Amino acid sequence: MAAISLVEMLKLNQNRLESAVIETFARTSDVLMTIPFDTINSASVNFVREQTLPGIGFRGINEGYTASGGVMKPITEVLTIMGGDLDVDRFLIQTGGAGARARHTMMKIKALALRWTEAFIKGDSSSDPRELDGLQTRITLSGAQDFPMSSAGALSCLKVDEAIDEVDSPTHIICNKATRRNLTSYLRTTGSIEYTTDGFGRKIPTYAGLPLLIVDEDNDGNQILDFSETSSTSSLYVVSFGTGMLTGIQDAPISVRDLGEIDGSPVHRTRAEWYAGISAWSGRCAARVRLFTNATAVA
Repeated sequence: MAAISLVEMLKLNQNRLESAVIETFARTSDVLMTIPFDTINSASVNFVREQTLPGIGFRGINEGYTASGGVMKPITEVLTIMGGDLDVDRFLIQTGGAGARARHTMMKIKALALRWTEAFIKGDSSSDPRELDGLQTRITLSGAQDFPMSSAGALSCLKVDEAIDEVDSPTHIICNKATRRNLTSYLRTTGSIEYTTDGFGRKIPTYAGLPLLIVDEDNDGNQILDFSETSSTSSLYVVSFGTGMLTGIQDAPISVRDLGEIDGSPVHRTRAEWYAGISAWSGRCAARVRLFTNATAVA
């Protein structure tokens, strides 16, 4: 089955509870709304990624070729287990009705969506082996997909264009709200600002035809892409979402289970859990622009 987004899953799902969970998940995070997911029905996915193409040359009559082969790199992407338990006092349920518990459940789903989005950007399994590796960890500093400003300053559109050129079939740019404002401010001065609509029909600006997706706060209220990296700077990411490029991977959609009233305490427990991760199928599915400050972008 081809990778599909949560918005597409929502259209196919006939279960009211599952649909409500998927919609809440997608509306909470621009990344989760947009990135397609491969359902792998396994704990991991294994594939090979092109590293170096084989040599090619010309030959003369009666001459031979020099044999050479390409280099392929084996890759394993794994699912991580994330979620949490939610207890709601039966007093709240009895006095507030079933809707009281449902509201608390959706708050848990929102928290899970925001925590996953944070890991998508900042996750580092070397710090926490239970966590997925995010884009910041995957893109090697000073590597081919890393585009630092020459010095801390306003975001250079030329640097963004360089990053776009190094991503195969780019689809989106991921940044914080301030960076989006700084980009759109520059685009307005040049008369080149354009808009598109997202999966829920909301109007969003684009840069070079790429929708600007927002990464805002995590589940603890902390900015995920704040200007707090090096010398009060931030980063943005150019990505290619799609089959064979950058996708999410999951065993199944997020599970929300009613565990009933637990022993020893008058609360009803709900467990939300998701076995998911991300897979960079191509080495050119994402690029990072970094070391820019909170100022209007420049050419």
